[in-house]
Amino acid sequence: MAKKFDKKTIEPDMKYNNFMVAKFANQLMWNGKKKTALKIVYNALDIIKEKKKQDPLDVFLKAIENVSPLLEVKPKRVGGATYQVPVEVKGDRRLSLAMKWMIRSARAKGGKTMPVKLAEELIDASENRGNSVKKKEDTHRMAEANRAFAHFAW
Repeated sequence: MAKKFDKKTIEPDMKYNNFMVAKFANQLMWNGKKKTALKIVYNALDIIKEKKKQDPLDVFLKAIENVSPLLEVKPKRVGGATYQVPVEVKGDRRLSLAMKWMIRSARAKGGKTMPVKLAEELIDASENRGNSVKKKEDTHRMAEANRAFAHFAW
């Protein structure tokens, strides 16, 4: 029988007192450099505050909401064939995928510092455009295209 693990609780960040910001910084972190990751996130949120003239936390949360996928495809082996079966994405995975996609698309941009790239990606995502939103739409399109195999999800 599979052992049930307790979910690790994350402390909210110091500046905004929000656990989503802390989780985002943890996703952004490389080689255990949490202070550097937090500095990048805070600088990005400051840039958003300057550019958008509104609460950066609202923009951040709206961006995560817009990028969070509802459906994804998972490979399911039936007989000799492997089918891409669309499945619903649950809460924590939805949040994790959204953050990973935003960080990946911010890193892929070139020529600017990371806080600037991250701020641009967060602003784009909050306005329903940008690479991370495109990734979500591609994932949904793939799930929609494979809807015929939904009966294999058990």
